[in-house]
Amino acid sequence: MVVLVFGNVVLRYAFNAGITISEELARWLFVWLTFLGAVAALVEHGHLGTDMLVARLGRRGKRVVLVIAQLAMLGATALLLQGAWQQMLINRSVEAPVSGLSMGIFYASGVVFGIGAGAVLLGQLWRSLTGRLSDQDLVMVQESEELTHRPAP
Repeated sequence: MVVLVFGNVVLRYAFNAGITISEELARWLFVWLTFLGAVAALVEHGHLGTDMLVARLGRRGKRVVLVIAQLAMLGATALLLQGAWQQMLINRSVEAPVSGLSMGIFYASGVVFGIGAGAVLLGQLWRSLTGRLSDQDLVMVQESEELTHRPAP
């Protein structure tokens, strides 16, 4: 993505030419990168949030709140997956304006996210319900970006 955009800028300013497809592909790659990064952050508990209330609860309270949060996230992920799947099917025969590629590829990023995030959330929900979580894992968010880089379990 960086190479496409940088190369296009250099070509436009230095040679008064450009790579026609670079803007469209860069936009598609950015969307895919965002969705795949969201799944990776979900695995590493890297999403920012506030744990002001949850941090004050006991182990059992944290576990109940965590299960509720995971069920809510699974519901939202299911809705996103359903919508992305429908959009992918609707747009599979629509061609992108510059590249001519199927627009279904663009919407498939949401499908990949939905499947990946759903699998991660189901695994975490299973660990929550079976009590296989450490005290640290009972809080799924971090208050600060500096604290988000902890090793995955």
